[in-house]
Amino acid sequence: MTSAHNDKALILLVEDDDAVRRLITCALELNNYRILCAKTGQAGIMEAVSNQPDLILLDLGLPDIDGLELIDRVRGWSSVPIIVISARVEDTDKIGALDAGADDYLTKPFSVDEMLARVRVALRRTKTALEGSESGGGDAIFSNGPLRLDYGAGIASVKGAELHLTPTEYRLLVLLAKNCGRVLTHAYITREIWGTSWEGDVASLRVYMAALRKKIERADEANQKLIQTHVGVGYRMVRIESED
Repeated sequence: MTSAHNDKALILLVEDDDAVRRLITCALELNNYRILCAKTGQAGIMEAVSNQPDLILLDLGLPDIDGLELIDRVRGWSSVPIIVISARVEDTDKIGALDAGADDYLTKPFSVDEMLARVRVALRRTKTALEGSESGGGDAIFSNGPLRLDYGAGIASVKGAELHLTPTEYRLLVLLAKNCGRVLTHAYITREIWGTSWEGDVASLRVYMAALRKKIERADEANQKLIQTHVGVGYRMVRIESED
């Protein structure tokens, strides 16, 4: 079931394929979302400007403009979450969309349940960011399943056990946490951590990420896989659903 705070979220679907549009619209309506539809990129931009949706679902292969152009134009004035749903399966296409400003990427054919899960994560991330800004700049504590980050103290713990992290491992964990639910490309992460982006940095990133994962998994007996690898693309911290 969809949580209450998402019940009235407004989602803009930009998709020119009638069958796919009907499938997605039906799934969203059954889960209590409000939906706007556009069949072209230009119409999608107009709907986004006019109606300020809470989330955009976007096909890249549109009849008038490429979806990447839509992302670029929307990012010029809005940070609304954008989830790409595309038949393009190459890593370069995924990286291009994510680097352009998309928050997530689903390839066709896709599972409706997975799409709905991605939508919930993106909306929850926006809600958390808004609540943080309203309370004066964000919470000092981040919690996700067994993971707890105390930003003020610079301490990370899993199930109450402190993780002994190197400075780089801690920065990586914080970066993933602050973008929880979002796929971060190798290039984005290496720029944020080391200020540059080249192949040697990506190799170093893999080493640090493997070490970070081992430390988290050793402390978490349930092994909930907090950090997900998107092969050839990057990494995502998975939002662990609360049990209450």
